[in-house]
Amino acid sequence: MEIWINPACSKCRSAVRLLDAEGADYTVRRYLEDVPSKDEIRQVLTRLGLDPWDITRTQEAAAEDLGLEDWPREAGSRDRWITALAEHPELIQRPIITADDGTAVVARTDGAVRDALSR
Repeated sequence: MEIWINPACSKCRSAVRLLDAEGADYTVRRYLEDVPSKDEIRQVLTRLGLDPWDITRTQEAAAEDLGLEDWPREAGSRDRWITALAEHPELIQRPIITADDGTAVVARTDGAVRDALSR
């Protein structure tokens, strides 16, 4: 199990505390420092069953600078969104937990963290 975090994020810190409290075996990836490649983002999206715009933090300054609100949200635009996430990792929603069963969850709630632990 791996968790993508930004240590400055309270939701990330909460998820890590819960994983620790449950005695989970996991690794931490500080994705702002260890930036996921486009292929890694594609793999996580597949595991999540989501599109890139579903995990994009559209309120970040980089999103505004890029004009993401005006980008099409359709299959033909996936690569453009994935490139933006790889080039601006602060746009990636957090925390993301990749579960041992090959799935993943955006773990913004204790329930989502527990869901990942149960997989």
